[in-house]
Amino acid sequence: MTETPIIEPRRKGRSGTQSMLIPSETMVADRLRAAPPGKVSDLGGLRRALAEEFGSDACCPVTVQRHMVAIAEKGSAPYWRMVDPDRPFARRLAGGPAAVRAKLAAERR
Repeated sequence: MTETPIIEPRRKGRSGTQSMLIPSETMVADRLRAAPPGKVSDLGGLRRALAEEFGSDACCPVTVQRHMVAIAEKGSAPYWRMVDPDRPFARRLAGGPAAVRAKLAAERR
């Protein structure tokens, strides 16, 4: 990967700090493509893997969700592999929960 990650210090608790990875859309899309087809993987796992890969304590959940919405609108990566259609977040994506279910079902065939 040729992208330079953005890692910022963020407050954690009253007196601590942590390093927070601000991932690019490309970083998220690459992880989506690597997820197993036909199965819903854990979005939290995606964030943990990105944080570990780039040596940060955490990965920004808000940024990842924004990228997921953009990826779903563009259709640039298989976003449905990280979205549980029964969770509220699925309603924010292009096509909603019905589209996520249909795409997962199509991959299982």
